[in-house]
Amino acid sequence: MGGAAFRPGKRCGMPNQYEETLAHVSTNSKPSDLRITDMRLVDIVGAPMHCTLLKLETNQGITGFGEVRDGADKRYALMLKSRLLGENPCNVDKLFRRIKQFGGQSRQAGGVCGVEVALWDLAGKAFGVPVYQMLGGKFRDKIRMYCDTDVEGKNTGSAMGAALLRRREKNGYTLLKMDLGLGNLIEEEGTLTAPLGFLDEMRGIRKKIKEAGDDKAAQRWAKNRVYDLFNIAHPFTGIHVTEKGFDMLEEYVADVREVLGYDIPLSIDHFGHIGLEDCIKLCRRIEKYNIQWAEDMIPWQLTDQYVRLSQATTVPICTGEDIYLKENFLPLLEKRGVSIIHPDVLSSGGILENKKIGDMAMEYGVQMAVHMAESPIACLAAVHSVAATENFLALEFHSNDCEWWDDIVKVGPPKPLIKDGYIDVPDLPGLGIESLNDEILAQHIHPGIPGLWEPTDEWNDTYSNDRLWS
Repeated sequence: MGGAAFRPGKRCGMPNQYEETLAHVSTNSKPSDLRITDMRLVDIVGAPMHCTLLKLETNQGITGFGEVRDGADKRYALMLKSRLLGENPCNVDKLFRRIKQFGGQSRQAGGVCGVEVALWDLAGKAFGVPVYQMLGGKFRDKIRMYCDTDVEGKNTGSAMGAALLRRREKNGYTLLKMDLGLGNLIEEEGTLTAPLGFLDEMRGIRKKIKEAGDDKAAQRWAKNRVYDLFNIAHPFTGIHVTEKGFDMLEEYVADVREVLGYDIPLSIDHFGHIGLEDCIKLCRRIEKYNIQWAEDMIPWQLTDQYVRLSQATTVPICTGEDIYLKENFLPLLEKRGVSIIHPDVLSSGGILENKKIGDMAMEYGVQMAVHMAESPIACLAAVHSVAATENFLALEFHSNDCEWWDDIVKVGPPKPLIKDGYIDVPDLPGLGIESLNDEILAQHIHPGIPGLWEPTDEWNDTYSNDRLWS
């Protein structure tokens, strides 16, 4: 047959729509040929914590975003770079198993989890689907957020109740959380007993950091002393709350409920390093105020103490934000030590591991809430994970008062991300973040860790013998 050569889109005399069609189709991504080519990071402050944002770049122009857990360090991620370069990020589980031995409990998991989040983001973008869909689909279209709340100035129960009420009325949150514990009592005479001088040292040590000024040696000494004091685990501090102290704490909760009301769930955190018996006493005092959960009252590793605590009170007991990998949640679940688990996606092992933890908890009749105090990257990673987890209750939010938090994302889900106490699960590819707002990030660079997406070539070939067996 003669005639002009065939041109795509030119058919039966219809206008050529080839270019117009391509404008709506990603032609960059060939998932089987996708390879990681670089890792870059930036440290920002005030969102509300020190946040380390991460991006993995590829040979096809697709960027995956991740985040290192607050309070960790970018080097937890950088040490993994040589094990990722040249690899296909779509093989998420394979790469996670390669690097997960370099994660540890709490912030030591930050690098592994941050990378895992970025891998899922890349895989979703490569295939053009949201992360939740790759996890098996979603159980819900929107994610309940719960707001942790602080009070400026003198912290009274009435002031806290008013602050919580503002969150409820202005922002639409349907679950709230506050702090209660040693912080309420440390300056009140007759509320605490401890080895003489110990509480005075705790009160005064932070002043030493300020007094150190620019003296690096003095700063290091003061920070190490803070570590010595505030890392004494709960059973070993010798701190006990007096009856006056318990009266004050109970009155505080009663005043909160008087202002806030009883129809909205209220959880409690940051009790301080007091022993198991005092935790039991406190829980019994506040049972009548309908507490949603009491969080991290003792170290998560002390399984038998959690069992004793759970059996001694009707307040639901919760822990988990410092636990890495699902097998480390198992003892608490098997022994019925908790009513609610509370992992953080940036400590638990990442998006998929967090879902596995929730699924495992469901087999034991335990509900899952999720800790989150980071940027929109971590938040949306958690959103996808919990959208695909059946026994999920609520996701934490610490950044309600950070006016530029939404603006970290330049192109992504509609803003504001949180509306009436919920986040809509985005249907955009990957996490739903196409790009970040570097102008906003540049305004909030950590003063001690300068640089915006600086090259990290010195980590390209950092290797060690990783095998754990001979």
